[in-house]
Amino acid sequence: MDTKVRYRRIYDDASSEDGLRVLVDRIWPRGVRKQDAHLDEWMRDVAPSTELRQWYDHDPERYAEFRRRYLAELRDPARRQAVRQLRDAAAQNKMTLLTAARDLERSQAAVLARWLNHTERT
Repeated sequence: MDTKVRYRRIYDDASSEDGLRVLVDRIWPRGVRKQDAHLDEWMRDVAPSTELRQWYDHDPERYAEFRRRYLAELRDPARRQAVRQLRDAAAQNKMTLLTAARDLERSQAAVLARWLNHTERT
């Protein structure tokens, strides 16, 4: 089944179009109360490592390298179960990946959505 995976900021209002709402940040977003997030899942284990996140620091000039390193992290055997769980959920449901990143197009949510939608190669 070819399900379209979308991505949005967690600060945006939930929509009936979201389907399964999955937070893909390693740390909880500032200013968001858990009961107000309308999450179905928080998948920390598919988020970039702390080291990669800190190195990237959302610097647009580092995005290409961030993307390459992040996709390599997703292939790590330690993440296999979490990645499989995310892929299975995406194959069976409409899904929206959520992040707190300001630059949505250069976020891990964007990389993941494109990867799950098979529009980016690893």
